[in-house]
Amino acid sequence: MKRKAAPEIVQPERDKDTIAGKLEDVLRGLGENPGRDGLLRTPERAEKALQFLTSGYAVDLSRTVNGALFDVKHDEMVIVKDVEFYSLCEHHMLPFFGKMHVAYLPKDRVIGLSKIPRIIDAFARRLQVQERLTQQVAEAIQEFTGPRGVGVICEARHFCMMMRGVEKQESSTITSAMLGAFRTQRETREEFLSLVQHRSLK
Repeated sequence: MKRKAAPEIVQPERDKDTIAGKLEDVLRGLGENPGRDGLLRTPERAEKALQFLTSGYAVDLSRTVNGALFDVKHDEMVIVKDVEFYSLCEHHMLPFFGKMHVAYLPKDRVIGLSKIPRIIDAFARRLQVQERLTQQVAEAIQEFTGPRGVGVICEARHFCMMMRGVEKQESSTITSAMLGAFRTQRETREEFLSLVQHRSLK
């Protein structure tokens, strides 16, 4: 009995000016065959993933926060902790990921709690460095809520240190941004640090 021939794999035609088209050239540059079965649609999948991972560039924070600012007479610290995030290092385009802790001292208004993770994602889904990401989140909270102070702590692990270079898988990096009372008042800063280190709810 004559065996049927395997169906011929047809490589898609790509516009070389698209991200997928350029990634096809990257695959060839790495010594791969973009026409083999496992890589046939990889450029399109990788383009879609990159567009999602950098979608923060298109976010209008004013529209994100709009309608979630409330006039409330509350002068105690508000903390949203352990907000996970994923970003891409701008130096190697490798992921870094971790958690962010955000606190602010309201003056005349508060922001909807769900908007803080959205602000974090808006800046994390870009090519980033951790130091700038931390500062941008703090400045955005400051801009939208006009508080007496903002504190942000970011703890992250970087694949550019874990998978290449020094290859230290257990290393982590901590950055902080302190604005207003969090910078000028030691007791405020220490209260924030103490509450962040407090055991989370299970």
